[in-house]
Amino acid sequence: MRVPLVDLKPQYEECKPEIDAALARLLDSQYWIMGPTVSAFEEDLAQYAGVKHAIGCASGTDALQLALMALEIQPGDEVITTPFTFAATAETIALLSAKPVYADIEADTYNLDINQVESLITSRTKAIIPVHLYGQSADMDELNALAQQQGIPVIEDAAQALGAEYKGREVCSLGTMACTSFFPAKNLGAFGDAGAVFTNDDDLADRINALRLHGSKQRYLHEILGVNSRIDALQAAVLHAKLPHLDNWNRLRGELAGYYNEKLADVPVTTPICKPDRTHIYQQYTIRSSQREELQAHLREMEIPSAVHYPIPLFRQPAFLDAEAEARCPEAIRAAAEVMSLPMFPHLTVGQADQVIEAILDFYKKG
Repeated sequence: MRVPLVDLKPQYEECKPEIDAALARLLDSQYWIMGPTVSAFEEDLAQYAGVKHAIGCASGTDALQLALMALEIQPGDEVITTPFTFAATAETIALLSAKPVYADIEADTYNLDINQVESLITSRTKAIIPVHLYGQSADMDELNALAQQQGIPVIEDAAQALGAEYKGREVCSLGTMACTSFFPAKNLGAFGDAGAVFTNDDDLADRINALRLHGSKQRYLHEILGVNSRIDALQAAVLHAKLPHLDNWNRLRGELAGYYNEKLADVPVTTPICKPDRTHIYQQYTIRSSQREELQAHLREMEIPSAVHYPIPLFRQPAFLDAEAEARCPEAIRAAAEVMSLPMFPHLTVGQADQVIEAILDFYKKG
């Protein structure tokens, strides 16, 4: 039985009637740009996240850029974030000619180390972007308390964490704003690129709505410099049909993670932890191994896929080089050298999981 890293087809088959019906309605309406399909999805998405506003846009990357633009981030401003994440987090800061400032990560959750953030705040710090990596929230209460003392807005990068909870509250409702991605392989995935910005701030929501429409609140009147980043109505229709399934899919991911944890308990790898005051939705199931390359090679021989999220800290990426971050981010460096993600998706069968587990056990027996 072949084990894929991610398999989207069973997910589509599960909700095919709802998706097909939603697409049929859209085809009949021919209302492709904004309109009622987008509005209905945004309303239900906001309700799901427990916020006043959810604003759809063209991608998760655009969501981050729109949030930063809404805060009027200027050249030379600084934004504190993690170096252990996908490039988009720093990319959107740099595209506005601001500077990403990297704080190290926690060794166990891979999320931003809040204890290091305070020392990095300067008069130029205009935002903080924690990333809820792999599906578990960062320590938002501590971060928000620090940010409020300094008058600094917090933007949650929740591209991997929609549906996770932190102290009984939904991720995407915890900061000044939040951003998520609907890339097809995400827990809630579109049929292409799409994203959203979340906020309870009416003024920021009003500004983001204008920014995604070329800076326009009224047709042909452009009050601010904006971009073209509307969520496609087709993607909104698909996501709206999938949204009622999200909690169950996240539950299934959690059960699979528990199964992996149990079966790998006696293996010399580090399995993911979930802090007791929050939930983990396992966008990735990521382990650590001091023999990562050898283990991955063994799994490939057994036709078991794996992936590394992420092999190079952002301060070592040619586009975002920052020599000063090297000394203060040892955990990010270690994680980049050791993490590897195993097959994880809601419809992964126990039999497929067992193949992954048996291949890992076989590697360490031979070692």
